[in-house]
Amino acid sequence: MSEIALLDEIPSLDLSDFTSGNPERKAKFVQDLGSAFNNIGFVAISNHGLTEDIRVKLYETVQAFFKQPDEVKYKYEFLELNGQRGYVSKGREKAKGFKVADLKEFYHVGQPTPEGEMPSNVFPEEVPNFEEYTTLVFNTFENTGKTLLRAIALYLDLEEDYFEDKVRNGDSILRALHYFPLDPETVPEGAVRAAAHGDINLITLLMGASAEGLEVLRRDGAWIAATPSPDQIIINVGDMLDRLTNHKLKSTIHRVVNPPREKMNTSRYSIPFFMHPRAEMNLTCLSSCVTAEHPKLYVDMTAGEFLNERLIELGLKKA
Repeated sequence: MSEIALLDEIPSLDLSDFTSGNPERKAKFVQDLGSAFNNIGFVAISNHGLTEDIRVKLYETVQAFFKQPDEVKYKYEFLELNGQRGYVSKGREKAKGFKVADLKEFYHVGQPTPEGEMPSNVFPEEVPNFEEYTTLVFNTFENTGKTLLRAIALYLDLEEDYFEDKVRNGDSILRALHYFPLDPETVPEGAVRAAAHGDINLITLLMGASAEGLEVLRRDGAWIAATPSPDQIIINVGDMLDRLTNHKLKSTIHRVVNPPREKMNTSRYSIPFFMHPRAEMNLTCLSSCVTAEHPKLYVDMTAGEFLNERLIELGLKKA
């Protein structure tokens, strides 16, 4: 088997190829997406359903919240929700295996219509449009994510709708992130905006951030910049999809590095959508992905069990 090429940049694809109704374009999209996820775990997508106008309005709204005084932001932090809804303050989350907390604060929005034990959303009354735009983008990205999961299912030789019932009203999260300005003299040793980590979920959808800084770890140990063009969003494989496919589709380590010293006093905003399945989804490795050459890597568990384990590791939930 020939060695997979090392990529210098994230591959770019057009989602309209998959939805075009043209069998050849659809099949090529499926193979190209699968190849990218098999190689580096990241891809940049155009025609994803999010308009530039909505993206701009969302960022304006999110920035308006993070510019509120701390005492206002703390009104929306509920520790009993384990960081799954509302505001999560500075210093609370650290990457798995790291002792120093990431240099960030964020706000979580989940399913607009929660089911079962799923918590309801909380929205800041001080920012009138926050609910409107975060909910709109949540719904947009959930639909885009379902389309991408149909392509992934076909790549894995599963039924095209394999993931549909597993992600219906799933535990997905829209995370509005603020990497606050830094003072070079007081940044704790080893602290970065987001330490090297893999995402927990099935796939992540990320619109362009307000500044550069996202880097992806290539198989040879080199870090490459992941900077989409303005009309693209970045999609990456999360640990749950990696587990399900026995590491055929790769959850690739990535990070957000601190800016150069002269830009440290500036904010960076980023808004990823973490697409999660329902808690009861079985993440047992697909039998088709387990072979003598690729023996089973992971113990069996549900998505809910895995999420719980990772929230404890991240410091958002007590064991």
